[in-house]
Amino acid sequence: MHIILLSGGSGKRLWPLSNDIRSKQFIKIFKKEDGEYESMVQRIYRQIRAVDGEGTVTIATSKTQASSIHNQLGEEVGICVEPCRRDTFPAIALAAAYLHDVKGIPEKEPVIVCPVDPYVERDYFEALKELGEIARDGDVNIALLGMEPTYPSEKYGYVIPQDKEKVSRVVTFKEKPDAETAGEYIRQGALWNGGVFAFQLGYMLEKAHELIDFQKYEDLYAKYESLDKISFDYAVGEKEDSIKVMRFQGQWKDLGTWNTLTEAMEEPYVGEAILNETCENVHVVNELNVPVLCMGLKDVVVSASPEGILVSDKEQSSYIKPFVDKISQQIMFAEKSWGSFRVLDVEDESLTIKVTLNPGHKMNYHSHQLRDEVWTVISGKGRTIVDGVEKDVEAGDVIKMAAGCKHTIIAQTELKVIEVQLGKEISVQDKEKFEY
Repeated sequence: MHIILLSGGSGKRLWPLSNDIRSKQFIKIFKKEDGEYESMVQRIYRQIRAVDGEGTVTIATSKTQASSIHNQLGEEVGICVEPCRRDTFPAIALAAAYLHDVKGIPEKEPVIVCPVDPYVERDYFEALKELGEIARDGDVNIALLGMEPTYPSEKYGYVIPQDKEKVSRVVTFKEKPDAETAGEYIRQGALWNGGVFAFQLGYMLEKAHELIDFQKYEDLYAKYESLDKISFDYAVGEKEDSIKVMRFQGQWKDLGTWNTLTEAMEEPYVGEAILNETCENVHVVNELNVPVLCMGLKDVVVSASPEGILVSDKEQSSYIKPFVDKISQQIMFAEKSWGSFRVLDVEDESLTIKVTLNPGHKMNYHSHQLRDEVWTVISGKGRTIVDGVEKDVEAGDVIKMAAGCKHTIIAQTELKVIEVQLGKEISVQDKEKFEY
């Protein structure tokens, strides 16, 4: 199989665990057989590899998420990086050009596109194989996977097939309706549109060139920021006459809200939490180093992270986005190509951060003009370079850097550092990178 996994969006409906850098698909919330936890992207990537170990998997994502993907899946995973967010059609067009022009995938090969964040089991991936074969046959331009609806949802678009066969022609698409209209669609035999479809690579390249003026992948990448934001459904799907839908009746959950996410949790809590015997249908996800105690609660989700604390009725948690949109705050946690950082304290003229560098990784060699910095190594071993002077460091060492000096730190083992930034103006823009 050739699969494009769409990994975009900020995942604000899962605040406070998700933000513009750390989207919902990177939250480690699913318990594996070995007792460790994995994220949505780790889970679906592992499942794909179990079904087709030789398949091509390309993750289409924004550059802000590339570091998180490499940290969670390794450096070898295929990534097609979007310079900025431009919705699903430009993302798919860029990924198609990447597969053809960079990876050398032939135009006749079927490609399957699916979101990175559904909660599914093995039968879903077997269905993807079937979908790819429908596209390979060339009888239609697009083969779509339609989910059998379990209730009249207002969250999904609907696909109305010609008949009730497993694979049938598509009569029409319907936009996200109200509950009453959704019920009418279902009575007409409609299926949920889960954003899963397949096509021959050449077809998508043809559509991309038809709607965007570009030559090859590099050209499309260079002009990506100028492209209109438009979804694949609007740009291509709803205008295509040659399209079939295949019914899927297996497990498929869109884990886009706290309500649906907690349904997939195997345990009532992740992190340090206590639920007394009077709690019913309560789930806690706690990333703080303090305990959360719940008593006498029913149908409630509690989530705590450095970004904030959510306490919500599960049904109401689906309506979180407009409230989160009003919250303006500094990113408190992020994964980077070299490791991760967590903000510990924010003052008017200081910022305190806990930095974790992965073994063998380093920060960019850089300087700041408007702030001093102090590093205190709390665990591990590594090496600092300050204005060209190299020094071995370990737990207990303190390194001071005045504004303007060039510096970096290199981890030999996992290295944890407390970084204190001091200055009247502390900004992410105050950074200049250098070669060393």
